[in-house]
Formats: sequence, structure tokens, C-alpha cells
Amino acid sequence: MRRLLSIAVLVAALSACGQQEEQAAPPPPEVGVLTVQPTSVALEQELVGRLAPFRSADVRARVPGVLERRVYQEGSDVNEGDVLFRIDPAQLQAALGTAQGAQAQAQANAINAKSAADRARQLAPTNFISKADLDNALAAERSAEAALQAARASTQTAQINLGYATVRAPISGRAGKQQLTEGALVGQGDSTLLTTVDQIDPLYINFSIGAAEFNRIRAMSLDQAAGGGQVEIVLADGSVHDQLATLDFSGDVVDPASGAIQLRATVPNPDRRLLPGVYVTLRANMGQQSGVYLVPQAAVLRDANTAYVLVAGEGDKVVRKPVRTDRAQDGQWVITEGLAAGDRVIVSGVPKARPDAVVAPKPWTPGQAQAPAAPGGAAGAAPAAQPAGEAGAPAASDAATAAPAQDGAGQAPAANDTQD
Repeated sequence: MRRLLSIAVLVAALSACGQQEEQAAPPPPEVGVLTVQPTSVALEQELVGRLAPFRSADVRARVPGVLERRVYQEGSDVNEGDVLFRIDPAQLQAALGTAQGAQAQAQANAINAKSAADRARQLAPTNFISKADLDNALAAERSAEAALQAARASTQTAQINLGYATVRAPISGRAGKQQLTEGALVGQGDSTLLTTVDQIDPLYINFSIGAAEFNRIRAMSLDQAAGGGQVEIVLADGSVHDQLATLDFSGDVVDPASGAIQLRATVPNPDRRLLPGVYVTLRANMGQQSGVYLVPQAAVLRDANTAYVLVAGEGDKVVRKPVRTDRAQDGQWVITEGLAAGDRVIVSGVPKARPDAVVAPKPWTPGQAQAPAAPGGAAGAAPAAQPAGEAGAPAASDAATAAPAQDGAGQAPAANDTQD
């Protein structure tokens, strides 16, 4: 009897322990969620361009002669009309004197011919001069007048050539290196290059973009009012030029060699910090893209078929949502499809979240440490495969540069587990 009583007490104790274990079941895992809303994001393209002068003018000798001297300082800024070189004017002055003498002789002949023609006109009504003599006098007058006009033109040409002996800057800008030294014979046959003048305020930036990417951007509904067409210039030392460039030309012909379209921007350069010929990195603002969602890179997962996020849905149940990523920007993915306003995207504690499981969502803020990536997908890595027909998905090569992703505190997620 006593033995039976001991067994009953033992069974009761074991039953109580089981109930305590059931009552001590763990609570739903806590996860950090970000409530997303549609927003507008600037569509930026990072490109490489080359600086070029706004205007470039060759300074050439336009008349033959010996180069006497250089007036300007090489590499200095000059204004339009400033004297740069002087060519020996002796022969040109002699040619001008000859032309002026020929003009004076032509003018005297014209005066004499006019006097003779006037007398013939007076005598014609009285029949003291024949018709033939009258015609000859009038013809001589016309010939003398034509010869005088030709002589005046020759004098003007000689004056222009003499003016070319003083070589002036055709535009304002920075004068380059002297190409010939004093004493060189210039202007024989073809015009001789003496130097160049480049206008470097403002400057042109020549760059190109792939035809496929250009067509994709052109097909988007972009708002150009908010900074569209503005270009930032990143210099070789990583600093950003303090002046914004403006896109002012877009080609309409694809280069068959490169498959790219040429574009051009204009940038102010008042302090002459930028120099022509330098390669620079550009961040071109193509316009504002509306109705997109920004999600931290660590929240975007992938599998063999698609990119997706985990969302705390109704009743705090985890829901998997396939998404379409457009590009990575400032540590976030720009998502164009798959999310709705008010979705609570799980950003931290992703490995604890299982589809259809209940979680305890807490607001996530940048700076919170992120948990390891969710099993079955690399958090923050570029989605390697998008659903069929989706364009603009980041390529697999981009994943290498994007992962491991970092949150706002700059902490990288830990090693990935395996997703169920």
C-alpha cells in the first residue's frame, strides 16, 4: 500500500514539472522593423569624364615675315585683343606704301578723266564734238573710276596685312607655350601656329553612357525640376568641386566602337582649379524617381530565383515578399516593386524570423547592431537573380562590392545561416 502511494506521489510530481516546462515556453523572438513609405530619390549615375576647354583658339601668323618678339608671358591669362607677338613689319609697310602710291595715281587719272568727260558733255549739244569722242571720254571716265576703286582695295589689303604683323589674342583665356622662337620665318605658305589660347572658365566635361542604360533612364518618369541635369565632380584626391556642373548636351548617335552615347556638361571654374585634359569622377543627377522604397541592404535577401524581404504582417506573422531592386544607393537598396506603404520590413534579428512564425517587432533605427544574415540568402548582397522579365536588377558582380552590408552604425552582419 505504501509502495502504491509513493508511485502516485512521483507521477504527480512529474506531471507538475511538465506543466512548468510548458508554461516556461520561450516568447516570440524580438526583431527590429522599419516601416517603409514611398519616397522620391535622385537617380544618380557615377561616370568618368574628361575636362576640356570651353573654347580653344589657335594663334597663327597670317602674313609672311620674321618673328620679332613674344609680348605675353607663357601660361598667363590674356584678354581678347591683347598683343601676343610682333612680326617684322618692314616688308608690309613697304607694300602699303606701294599701294598708297598706286591709289594716288589712280585718283589723279580719275580726276583727269572726269574733267575730260565733263567738257565732252558740254560740247555735245553744240555738235563741236563727235559722238565717238563723247563715248570715248565717258568710257575713260568710267575706267579711271574703276581703277581708283581697285587701288583703294589694294591699299586696304596692305593696311590689313600690316595689322596682322601685330598678333593679338582672338579670345580671352590662358595663353599656352610659344611654338616658335624669335627670328623664325613664319607665314610662308600655310599659316604658322604660334601658340594656343584656351578659355578654362567655364569648362566642358565630356563623358559617355552605355546606350542600353541611356534608354532605360529615358524610359523612366523622372522629375527634372529637383536638381535634374546637375553633375557633381569628384577630384582625384576624393574632394568634391565646390561648383556644380550642368548637363547641356546629349548625343543622339551611338558610337559603333564603344556602344555608348556622348554627353557633355558645363562647370564654372572661377578659381582655375580645374585644368583641361584631367579625368574626373562624375555623379550625374538624372532626375527624381518617385514612388520607390528605400530599404537597408541587410534587409534584402536573395535565393536562386528572386530578391525578397521579410515583413511583419498581420498578427506579427512573418511574411516573405519578393521585391524588385533597382540599384544600391548610400547603403540602401532602391526598391521599385513588391512593397506597399506601411509594410514593416524586418531589418535586425532576421535569422530569428521564419515565414509564418510570430515575432515581437520593435522599431529599428540606424545605429542598431544587426544580427547575422538570414539563412538561405545573403543579407545586403546584390540579388543575383530577379524574377523573369525584371530589368535593372544588380548583377552578381555587384554583390561582391555590396556585401557584407553595413547598417547605419557601420557594423557588418555576421556569417549567414541556412534559410528554411
